[in-house]
Amino acid sequence: MITLCISIVVLVVGYWIYGNVIEKIFGIQPARPTPAVSKPDGVDFVQLPTWKIFLIQFLNIAGLGPIFGAVAGALWGPVAFLWIVLGSLFAGGVHDYFCGMLSVRHGGESVSEVSGYYLGNWIKQFMRGFTVLLMIIVGAVFLLGPAKILAGMTEGSVNLFGWTVIILAYYVLSTILPIDKVIGKLYPIFGMALLFMAFGLLVAMIWQDMKVPELSLASFTNYHYKPGSFPVFPMLFVTIACGAISGFHATQSPLMARCITNERQGKTVFFGAMVTEGVVALIWAAISMSFFGGVSELNLTMLENGDNTAFMVNEISNGALGTLGGLLAILGVVAAPITSGDTSFRSARIIIADFMKSDQKSIRNRLLISAPLFIVGYLLTLVNFGVIWRYFAWTNQTLATVVLWTVTVYLIRENKNFWIALIPSVFMTAVVVSYILLAPEGFSLPVDVSVFIGILTSFALVVLVMFRSKSLKLAGKLN
Repeated sequence: MITLCISIVVLVVGYWIYGNVIEKIFGIQPARPTPAVSKPDGVDFVQLPTWKIFLIQFLNIAGLGPIFGAVAGALWGPVAFLWIVLGSLFAGGVHDYFCGMLSVRHGGESVSEVSGYYLGNWIKQFMRGFTVLLMIIVGAVFLLGPAKILAGMTEGSVNLFGWTVIILAYYVLSTILPIDKVIGKLYPIFGMALLFMAFGLLVAMIWQDMKVPELSLASFTNYHYKPGSFPVFPMLFVTIACGAISGFHATQSPLMARCITNERQGKTVFFGAMVTEGVVALIWAAISMSFFGGVSELNLTMLENGDNTAFMVNEISNGALGTLGGLLAILGVVAAPITSGDTSFRSARIIIADFMKSDQKSIRNRLLISAPLFIVGYLLTLVNFGVIWRYFAWTNQTLATVVLWTVTVYLIRENKNFWIALIPSVFMTAVVVSYILLAPEGFSLPVDVSVFIGILTSFALVVLVMFRSKSLKLAGKLN
């Protein structure tokens, strides 16, 4: 358990040290009015206290991510600890902080609008369609998934269709009502419950003296039951997204960028929520590797149960925490995805409203945008889109990569230390390119070829960005 404890300490210390570094590089202006102060609308631009914004942001970006992703990522062994720590601080933390704060500086605009400002109009158009589609897919999956679980629990009383309608009705309310009416009241409660669940598992590991594998030269290897098909690079870095870096966060951070009242809150809300999610992911990865007797036993159990991560989460929760664990497991596999689904639809509404320049003070305008989203989302639940969902992990990290390049260009234009964004941009570009070339749902190329092309693509982008850096700086001055 030494590795786990050191990892948690590094994340906490990293929050204070590296968080201060990126805050200083960004250059906060505490006296500058935030969008919540300068243009409140009582719907999306609403002033909220720091503690509430933090918990909402944490649950927004977390959901099932640091649970399911960490359990699946634990199949690779202790190397997962290293990715969670380094990813959270140097990739996810940078991604989330700058994404949120750039939204603040640009009047609370969504990620597509901000990316277009720095990367060009064609990127803006691509990101508009890309992010809206991604949000609808996420919303649809997180509509049907919880509905199936609840239908199984209430067999004979409420069927699948009934639960789907109930959850959809909640999604409608949470999407069109002011953010402080539903999300602002429920999310802090669910956020604290998710943290309590993680803390309970940590105590259980210590109390029951579970043998958590340590990271060493001997254990720095691939434990996956299919090591040939699932090499650590790039597969691990796509599997563990939330808890390290996730493009989904970029769609959620602007929601809270419209609620903070001072730029000083950015470090706590954006960087702090990412680090907290990393701690949760560490705990779930650790107990996954130890609960079943070791990493090899975890792989065997996962294989025997058809890679059913929900089953693993339920087994761990009930086994480690008893009856309370069973209740918390319901929170993990039902409430958490619902809280990702509703903000997905809300984010889609905001993204569309931004590029349509639609005033969202009017509930009529909110309904006009939201209604088609819910119709499409519901129709997707009637289709077998398992193949589409397998692409979600890749598209999620691709979105994160685009945002990192957005941050890099912003820092270059502002004559600031761009290396903090350039390095993770290069790494994640290599990851997403290698993954789509290697994965079965991609081009199924050999590992060596895929990785080589991924690295080559990364450095090609570096050369392109460096070549254009002078013109980008000039454009920044002109704008």
